[in-house]
Amino acid sequence: MSRFVQVGRVEDVPPGARLHHEFEEDTVIVLNVGGEFYCIADLCTHDGGPLADGELHDHQIECPRHGACFDVRTGRVTRLPATEPIPTYRVRIEDGAIWVEEPELW
Repeated sequence: MSRFVQVGRVEDVPPGARLHHEFEEDTVIVLNVGGEFYCIADLCTHDGGPLADGELHDHQIECPRHGACFDVRTGRVTRLPATEPIPTYRVRIEDGAIWVEEPELW
């Protein structure tokens, strides 16, 4: 069963903003895209670099290192050189709090 962890509040992440949260072994990015919240791993599957500073275009995040793009809703690769999707995690909003599904430990 998945465990959810509170990572912030809705008012702290306005549309277009992002929030980083470090779990024991993984770092995730919570993104507010037009009022909808998504959570992805801070990890480009092309070379293992971070996505934290990547530009967000609609629902796609671009890796700042080599330009690979991923859909933040599904993790799907939308532009090479990456070929593997990025992990995504479920997000719940309850009473203004942002809750994220905790990544499973390796």
